[in-house]
Amino acid sequence: MDGLTSALTMIDWQAAGDEAVGYFKDLLRFETVNPPGNERPAAEYLARILAQEGIEAQLIEREPGRTNLVARLKGSGARGPLLLNGHLDVVPVEREQWLHDPFGAEEAEGCIWGRGAIDMKNMVTMSLMAMLLLKRSGARLERDLIFAAVADEEAGSTQGALHLVEQHPELVRSEYVLNEVGGYTLHTGAARVYPVQVSEKGICWFELVAEGEPGHGSMPHPNNAVVKLARALSTLGQKRLPLHVTPVVEQFLRALASRSPSPQRQAMPLLLQPRFADHLLRVIERQDPARAMGLNAMLRNTVSPTVVAAGRKVNVIPSQARAQVDGRVIPGQSVEDFLREVQRLIGNELKINVLTQHDGTVFPSTTPLYEAICRSVERHDPGSVAVPYMIPGFTDSFAYGKLGAVCYGFSPTRLGPDLNFTKMYHGHNERIPVDGFRWGLRVLFEVVRDFVTGASS
Repeated sequence: MDGLTSALTMIDWQAAGDEAVGYFKDLLRFETVNPPGNERPAAEYLARILAQEGIEAQLIEREPGRTNLVARLKGSGARGPLLLNGHLDVVPVEREQWLHDPFGAEEAEGCIWGRGAIDMKNMVTMSLMAMLLLKRSGARLERDLIFAAVADEEAGSTQGALHLVEQHPELVRSEYVLNEVGGYTLHTGAARVYPVQVSEKGICWFELVAEGEPGHGSMPHPNNAVVKLARALSTLGQKRLPLHVTPVVEQFLRALASRSPSPQRQAMPLLLQPRFADHLLRVIERQDPARAMGLNAMLRNTVSPTVVAAGRKVNVIPSQARAQVDGRVIPGQSVEDFLREVQRLIGNELKINVLTQHDGTVFPSTTPLYEAICRSVERHDPGSVAVPYMIPGFTDSFAYGKLGAVCYGFSPTRLGPDLNFTKMYHGHNERIPVDGFRWGLRVLFEVVRDFVTGASS
């Protein structure tokens, strides 16, 4: 065994894990709630750690305080760069609903608790450690390794990944990107599956506007804009849009079915058929509402009313009522297709104004990086399997895809059957098992190491 191979394989993983846990807890204590974000202190913290290892980091802002960090380990250039991406901002919290301080990084019940524990300061920390460990090893890289810790993903990436892509593409242009969401343990019966995000839905955020007759609140009439809007929102809340099955979702569901016990093994493929899907989703919903919600979102375009505004005074019927709606669009579906589906449900009485939109993404699962991910997962959790997956939301991957990168959501985390990944995403009591975090650190490092050094070729 030569010195380089020894340096790469003989890492003290207890010490590396301890170091990573320390950085992780520090990151969780930065209150980077978006809005307003204020990612700068966290980005400066990362820059100091990198500087101690002789790695220069650039801090880039579109607006003051909305800071992005980009660092690079140079390779030979024989192959295209690999970018590790993580966002520093987190969603708001309701402190009174948490068992532990959401910004305390407390360790309890075998977990580290905090907003950002899985979305996604865990991946930021693991990416940081991958860069540090490779630098310390002195490994010769065939690919540049880029680390981007970005702002504003939770509000659409305008201050973060999109800004880097549009204004500083030379810093983040890469052949491949590893990003968030995929790589967690999904239990199906006794089997364990690790979804790898190769696709994500697009967005169409729009406003519904109802017009009506103003009047005195003491005299109800049928042309009330608030009532019109309420009827439309009620319809959107109760009705499902048509089924649209993509190849990625079909592959994912068939993979789950093949590893599930009866009767799930026979029933799950029926979700792909329009005449059975809605009935089966109702059955699943009675047993596991969270799983039914996730499956439904993968199978169709969806709408969720989120903001409602009407009137200024309790005794005045307003002439207008408005609602903002979060629309998510299956890859391959156009915004026009999506809005026609919405209009068919609510009729033509209300106006629809598109606020913002971008298309969904699909990346191939036949690449050397995807194969390296599969090998690492199977090596570190024998008997498990990685499968392609489409997330119902979006990530920074849509931005990097604009530069031609192949992007995968792979933020490996080993979870027990008692922890539901999707419930913790933006939910109360977000946390990650300490052992599961340490496991993910090693899995990610070995994927990155093998890929950038050419060992996985």
